Order: sequence, then C-alpha cells, then structure tokens
Amino acid sequence: MSDSDALKKPVPLPDADSRVYWEGANQGKFMFQRCNSCGKAQFYSRSLCSHCQGKELQWLAARGRGKVASFSVVHRAPIRAFAADVPYVVALIDMDEGFRFMCNVIHCDAQAVRIGMPVKVVFEERPGSSQKIPQVELM
Repeated sequence: MSDSDALKKPVPLPDADSRVYWEGANQGKFMFQRCNSCGKAQFYSRSLCSHCQGKELQWLAARGRGKVASFSVVHRAPIRAFAADVPYVVALIDMDEGFRFMCNVIHCDAQAVRIGMPVKVVFEERPGSSQKIPQVELM
C-alpha cells in the first residue's frame, strides 16, 4: 500500500442488500427499511426483517432528524486516514423514524456533544470517490 492510499478514508462497497441505501446517499437521501409485515423500521439494510423475519421490506427516505443516544470521542485514529480528524465523535443516533444508526458527528467541537442533542443527517464527500457518506451535524 502506498503512502497516499494509507491516507484515503475507506469507501463502502454496496452489495445487493445495501445498494438502495448507498444510491440514496448519493442523491442526498437517508434511506432505511420498514417491514410491511410488522411495521417496524430497521437499519442497517438486510434481506429479512430483523424483528419478525418478514421478507416484504419497503425502502423509505428518513426526514434526517434524530438525537444522540450515546457517543465516544476518539482521540487516537484507528488508521492514518483519520489522523487529521482527531479528536472526533462517533455516535449512536436514534432517528425519528424509530431506528438507530452509528456515524460521526461532524463540524462541531467534540467536547460540545451531549446525549439527547438533536442532530440532522448530512452527506460527507470523500475525496477521490463518488460515494457520499451519511454523517450528522448538531442542530
């Protein structure tokens, strides 16, 4: 691996279950699944409902609003590509639609983040890639 490759942040590779999610992200839409059998929302995407094992899943666009459920401030980058970002916040976000997802809280002072703070989904562009990555900002 070259030094320039080591400084590139990872980019996801969509598969059959996640393709709609990643295509939505590129269009500025935060997609999730809702089961037509039990009505529950799920995230991350799967081929079966994680609640009832139903097969009839519907893709929907979330409003993009939620609250911080838990978080951690990262002071030591796991790989060199994230070294310039430390300290940064990794958080669990409870979305208004009833599911939880993990992402970074960006464009804020890492020490300012608190449980219960409202957030909105934004889409981070990764240099050298056309794939946008859903993250959140404080509201």
